[in-house]
Amino acid sequence: MIVPLWLWIATLGGLAALLALDLIIVDSHPHAVKVGEAARWVVFYVLCALAFAAGLWWFAGSAPAGEFIAGYLTEYSLSVDNLFVFVIIMTAFAVPKIHQHRVLLVGVVLALVMRGLFIGVGAVVISQFSAVFYLFGAFLIYTAVQMARSQGQSHEDDEYKENLMIRISRKVLPVTDSYHGAKSFVRHNGRRMVTPMLIVMIAIGTTDLLFALDSIPAIFGLTKEPYLVFTANAFALMGLRQLYFLIGGLLDRLVYLPIGLSVLLGFIGLKLILEALHDNELPFLNGGEGLPVWEIGTGTSLAVIGGVLAVTTVASLIKTHFSRKPEPNTEAA
Repeated sequence: MIVPLWLWIATLGGLAALLALDLIIVDSHPHAVKVGEAARWVVFYVLCALAFAAGLWWFAGSAPAGEFIAGYLTEYSLSVDNLFVFVIIMTAFAVPKIHQHRVLLVGVVLALVMRGLFIGVGAVVISQFSAVFYLFGAFLIYTAVQMARSQGQSHEDDEYKENLMIRISRKVLPVTDSYHGAKSFVRHNGRRMVTPMLIVMIAIGTTDLLFALDSIPAIFGLTKEPYLVFTANAFALMGLRQLYFLIGGLLDRLVYLPIGLSVLLGFIGLKLILEALHDNELPFLNGGEGLPVWEIGTGTSLAVIGGVLAVTTVASLIKTHFSRKPEPNTEAA
């Protein structure tokens, strides 16, 4: 797939316009996002992603469109698990509900910039050293095993541990003791200072970058086109903010999510290794020639991703529905 420079510019401009519109709406009337509003925004961003996929189908064909959808679904599903950590961060920093949407929005912008750099580096490495897919595949399978082993562990007692970037920010920047509305910078006693609002935005952005360590290799296992990798990440991240408010209270019901995600990562890891074997360039393996192994196509990937997500969600909801303890009968005998 040949992506001209003008298309990159137009895409980045369109994504920036969507984020600017969202930011303007938030800034014009800061408020706690309700479920109904969040649901409308989620539908809007999903429709935007589907419209983008339709455009790919029309102008580039079914293969790029299918790769984008597979990547988008994978990134979106992996991002759901990230919401647990976002909840912990918001609680740890005691972010007022009326400003949580703004925090997530700016955090997403930071994450997009950093992921863009990550994707660029990954694309260069892949083009120069295709055998890196062996490493990507092994890493994803290892991550899948670790995620499966975490099944059953509760997120309720998790504590947020500030990463290196946050610790450095606190040491270098003068931070106020309390929030000042939605402001990130204020002048206090004649001194220019930052507020906890900026620190929590950095926390969200840098934490998401850590999650990219498994999500970026995963999507490169579904498509090697940097344009599709970036746009799938962008649409997934933009919709993630609204999903935070929509299903925040339902996260604990997705009890089988770690298992579902581990299956997806393991599947994509296997796909990467098979592709690496098929295009093998390692001189000590089969004389540097490719091996006749089965290649997993985009259609199969879509079927597996959709099926795993559907089964995981339905099984989780059924499990938690029948596991709920009946409320005690307070009526007089």
